[in-house]
Amino acid sequence: MFDLTNRVAVVTGASSGLGVQFAKALAEQGADIAILARRKDKLDAVAEEIRKTGRKCFPVVCDVTVTADVQNAVAAVIKEYGKVDILVNNAGLGAVAPAEEMTDDMWNKDIAVDLTGVFTVAREFGKEMIKKKYGRIINIASMYGVIGNNFMPTVSYHAAKGGVVNFTRALASEWAKHGITVNAIGPGFFPSELTQSAFETKEFQEYLKLMVPMGRPGREGELNPALIYLASNEATYTTGTITLVDGGQTCI
Repeated sequence: MFDLTNRVAVVTGASSGLGVQFAKALAEQGADIAILARRKDKLDAVAEEIRKTGRKCFPVVCDVTVTADVQNAVAAVIKEYGKVDILVNNAGLGAVAPAEEMTDDMWNKDIAVDLTGVFTVAREFGKEMIKKKYGRIINIASMYGVIGNNFMPTVSYHAAKGGVVNFTRALASEWAKHGITVNAIGPGFFPSELTQSAFETKEFQEYLKLMVPMGRPGREGELNPALIYLASNEATYTTGTITLVDGGQTCI
């Protein structure tokens, strides 16, 4: 069950953080991996780590906000592996500023990476999935795609992730006829390059106790079961869903 042998998985934003964890988890289930990100040195290091699992890993430098980069990445992955079965749309960032102080540049950058980039990557890799009549697309949204936030002002991030949530539903309904499932995972608080400094503050620890029923942030590996299920053949009748992995924050 949940065996991904002979599958090819593409993970964006895979030079650090959750992207690395996702790529490793898929490889451990038997998939060969292509990792996409902008930082070549970090990509190469991650690729070496993943190869230690015994699976292939192909690093591709790619900026998801540049359509030509994404198209070139698709061509490179197809040349290397001949197909793509699984896409994990993980690249993301988030500007922190009160809404009244957020600049156009901050807003536009978040939307470009977190929403438009998700669309561009899904569209271009999806063309290859349509040819094969098979695909698993997993968009990494956020619990902040479905709720607000009174701890850290990140309105552009919320807007983008909310867009990803409904983009997932719309694409799922459109591409079901092609044998492609499209789902999203909405992580709660998980350590990453973007969040680590905030996690270490006393204010954040107090916020966790108040707002997260489980009273703690997520731990490494706690997103992997949802990811592996959605990437597998066991998820044949699951599409258009948003799986929230947030310690219960969205239930209160």
